[in-house]
Amino acid sequence: MPPTSPSASPAQRAVDPLFLALPLRQLADAALSRARQLGVTHADFRCERVRSASWRLRDARPSGTSDTVQLGFAVRVLVDGAWGFAAGVDLTPQAAALVAEQAVAVARISAEVSRSAGGGDVVELADEPVYADVSWVSAYEINPFDVPDAEKTALLADWSSRLLAADGVSHVDASLLTVQENKFYADTAGTVTTQQRVRVHPEVDATAVDERTGAFESMRTVAPPAGRGWEYLLGTGWDWTAELARLPEYLAEKVKAPSVEAGRYDLVIDPTNLWLTIHESIGHATELDRALGYEAAYAGTSFATFDQLGTLRYGSDLMHVTGDRTAEHGLSTIGYDDEGVATQSWDLVTDGVLTGYQLDRRMAKLKGLGRSNGCAFADSPAHVPVQRMANVSLQPAADGPDTEGLFSGVERGLYIVGDRSWSIDMQRYNFQFTGQRAYAIRNGRLAGQVKDFAYQATTTDFWGSMAAVGGPQTYLLGGAFNCGKAQPGQVAAAGHGCPSALFEGVNVLNTQQEAGR
Repeated sequence: MPPTSPSASPAQRAVDPLFLALPLRQLADAALSRARQLGVTHADFRCERVRSASWRLRDARPSGTSDTVQLGFAVRVLVDGAWGFAAGVDLTPQAAALVAEQAVAVARISAEVSRSAGGGDVVELADEPVYADVSWVSAYEINPFDVPDAEKTALLADWSSRLLAADGVSHVDASLLTVQENKFYADTAGTVTTQQRVRVHPEVDATAVDERTGAFESMRTVAPPAGRGWEYLLGTGWDWTAELARLPEYLAEKVKAPSVEAGRYDLVIDPTNLWLTIHESIGHATELDRALGYEAAYAGTSFATFDQLGTLRYGSDLMHVTGDRTAEHGLSTIGYDDEGVATQSWDLVTDGVLTGYQLDRRMAKLKGLGRSNGCAFADSPAHVPVQRMANVSLQPAADGPDTEGLFSGVERGLYIVGDRSWSIDMQRYNFQFTGQRAYAIRNGRLAGQVKDFAYQATTTDFWGSMAAVGGPQTYLLGGAFNCGKAQPGQVAAAGHGCPSALFEGVNVLNTQQEAGR
């Protein structure tokens, strides 16, 4: 095992001095002053430095690395009820003022086009308090960019070698993705924020190949990506030693597992799988811009339309789903969003009924919903902020059972662990999901793995079938680095927490039989 880097206490975490050394305030002052001179009703300035790095190994040998930095700034303005946006990379006050002029010109053209077309929505923003000169840093102990590259490669190689030494493992792919995101924001109301967040995504995938037939199976670690630092790979927040030790066993069992018999099953779904179902069927469906039809080009709209707020029966009475931009280590966690809104948590589904949406300032004002809940985000300095997903999470039952307790009442069922492939329609309603592995449940006990499975339902039928929710001891905060939205496309990290949960009478397909039809 390679040596470990020293940890830092939360009190020692600070915004990267390389970012703070940039002329952030001079750029903001130049851009906002010029925007005011040109008669805007609102302007905001955002400077970003986003560093992304990856390491990839094939059979314990390096197969690729990358280390990229995006650095630039953007100006967004409101003129005559229309948005204007422009971005630049020349970090001088003169360039910032010019970009502000370009944004204003875009807004005036947009307003004129809207008037010529017979009107359209006038953009207004929900009120938000002013936050003058505030700073926020995410929760981590060791910044991964402070760890030598050789140490990262050595750890991934060590993990890979352990798996390659096990019987039945033919190949191992290992990877690590790391991101450090710095943002400086200022607007004409007086808000000024400086922020830094770090996230990591380690992953190991083992493959077994039958040399005689060429048939193969694979099994991937189910450890989620996290808003943590290098300490995550050293065992803080996840027991990597235990998972890697059992991965060959899981893979060997999967190779020999029988194909699932299609039919109706009670499903106990582990949070390592359920997070993705939440993301697709609740997370995207409760984005208000999508529900109103403003977002339609990328992955569609939503069945959870605004006229159903407060009445739509989303699922069973056990269903309590929150949006949260403040959860510790969440992939969507930030202190202030890209519109200067202090982040918060709120209800999306309460006792099975749709009670909220994810909002930015425009959507909040448009539908009379009061404050934004802090869901504006741009994935780079070259992109305009759009409404993006919070940590959308299913809450555990305070006195709920452990995962084994959920098995106990199941006569014929499946226990599904880890995410794999998925499909959902353009309204976030009809879907199917697979997983890393599934175990048959017979008379309350696990009875070995089965394979070639996919569960299929509509969103409301699926969540309506939820018959039991696990306790806090089963809760896991997961998510993904690569949630896509908007045109031009943007990619954002999205977090989702949930406990294990029991769903009754869900349709399960045999994917091999379906493929052969």
